[in-house]
Amino acid sequence: MLTRREAMLTGVAACAAPMVRAQTAAPFRFALTPVFLDNDAAVISSLRAALMAAMGQDIELVQRRTYQEISGALLDGSVDAAWTCGYPFLQHRADLSLIGVPVWRGEPLYQSYLIAAADDPATSLGNLRGGAHAFSDPDSNSGYLVTASDLARMGETPDRFFSRAIFTYGHRNVVRAVAGGLTRSGSVDGYVWEVLNSVEPDLTARTRVISRSEMLGFPPFVARRDRMEEAGVAACAAALQGLDQTSQGQAVLRLLYLDSVQAAGPSLFDGIALRMAVLGGG
Repeated sequence: MLTRREAMLTGVAACAAPMVRAQTAAPFRFALTPVFLDNDAAVISSLRAALMAAMGQDIELVQRRTYQEISGALLDGSVDAAWTCGYPFLQHRADLSLIGVPVWRGEPLYQSYLIAAADDPATSLGNLRGGAHAFSDPDSNSGYLVTASDLARMGETPDRFFSRAIFTYGHRNVVRAVAGGLTRSGSVDGYVWEVLNSVEPDLTARTRVISRSEMLGFPPFVARRDRMEEAGVAACAAALQGLDQTSQGQAVLRLLYLDSVQAAGPSLFDGIALRMAVLGGG
């Protein structure tokens, strides 16, 4: 039987309820990164089965460790679609298109949380100077860009400001690093922290949210721009955006603590673009 954590993660099968069928015999290759998912065989198996049933074709789930690897696989055609982040989407905005953006708590938006240990006296980023810090991925908006751009506005860089900065390649691992005392502070996806606060409250109770960023575009589902008319990509986009219209889709959304998946344009990510510009990358 799946644990509550596994059931929540299996809900990442947000492609699992389309009525549109891809008219191709080739496997549909969908990329995932451990930044969101735990590398659990039961979860991966359940996700693949759900995608196969929903899209009526074989599914190949492709896991990569980093957003950079996911972006590379999308661009070279190794995968057909992926759940990525607004930061790498904008890094490759000329080549990628949106196929859906999750809606959480009524909006397709989320925040980056700056966290520290529950008993840490810090009340702002400035109080964390000289401590060790955990990031999730160098191409993560909430797990790197927000804090790095805040530091840039202070005339600082992570390497100078923190005594040590590590990349955990998973938002849950950021929370673990702070909760376990490996680092003093961390930068984490607020949606992930809030879901963990529901399913693993003993873990989040050992941390405290020091600050929250402005609302920013939620991590999107994307495909290569020049493949948007392909049957498989079109089927996946229709599936994502129709999840809230079927009982099966509604169940998946409940497991993910999401309301729906909606169509969106690149302007949703203008706030992330502004932060990229602070670092000279926008």
